[in-house]
Amino acid sequence: MLSFNVGGILVGMSGQTVIVTGAGGSGCGRSISARFAAGGAAIVVSDIDEAGGRETVRLVERDGGRAAFFPADVRRAEQVHDLVAFAERTFGAIDVLVNNASSPRGSDGIESWLDPLETDLMGALHATRFAIDAMRRGHGGTIVNIASISALWHGRTTPGGIPGYDVAKAGVIRMTTRLASLADTDGIRVNCLAPGWIATDGVRQFWESLTPEERRARGVPSRLLTTQQVSEAVVRLAQDHSLAGRVLIWWSEDAPRLIEWGDRGYHDFREFQPEITRGA
Repeated sequence: MLSFNVGGILVGMSGQTVIVTGAGGSGCGRSISARFAAGGAAIVVSDIDEAGGRETVRLVERDGGRAAFFPADVRRAEQVHDLVAFAERTFGAIDVLVNNASSPRGSDGIESWLDPLETDLMGALHATRFAIDAMRRGHGGTIVNIASISALWHGRTTPGGIPGYDVAKAGVIRMTTRLASLADTDGIRVNCLAPGWIATDGVRQFWESLTPEERRARGVPSRLLTTQQVSEAVVRLAQDHSLAGRVLIWWSEDAPRLIEWGDRGYHDFREFQPEITRGA
């Protein structure tokens, strides 16, 4: 993997319009919104939680930024269409879309997969589709998808994970790479962040309840990413014009690294020599 440093000074964001879905909670969406606003961008905050979304707007404005809230359930294509139209009417051309809305819940039963698939994959697809149309009407733009390291494992050696969420995030990664050509044809760059464990409220509480020995035994990282680290990485992916169709992996205990373009995704193999059973 290629190394990828985050941090530094925000540049060239004054006058830009950024849509952040799933920005009504106290986690990454709110942090991402605040980070873009700190660079001078106008933020369209969206979430199904109206109270939380308006609180994000209040916090952005308290710190001198510009923001507006629009409620949208990303599972509903017509609501996402209206979200993009609202952003254009309110602030003008759309420069950045961050597909952050997520539904990380469910069970091993395949019937529970639908909600994360509709939210994390189809929601990102709806938003991407309408944002591309808007960016074509403007001057291009950038889309940053949020996936997860949970989409990378080929099976698990420790219990855990939410199958529908993992499948959805794997689809988000593939969607990102398949849209790489938009950079050349339309001036629209699509990239993806796949972070590890993030110190949001529920995750942090669970992590703090375990001893270091229990974390090692359960495959839990020894430290968590902060929402500020995640927002820095998202901004960097949005700003770096050399990146298109790329996936940035950030394991909680490591530095952020880009997957090499064209990587086949499987490093270690085991030789397959099937037994042949002959009939009598």
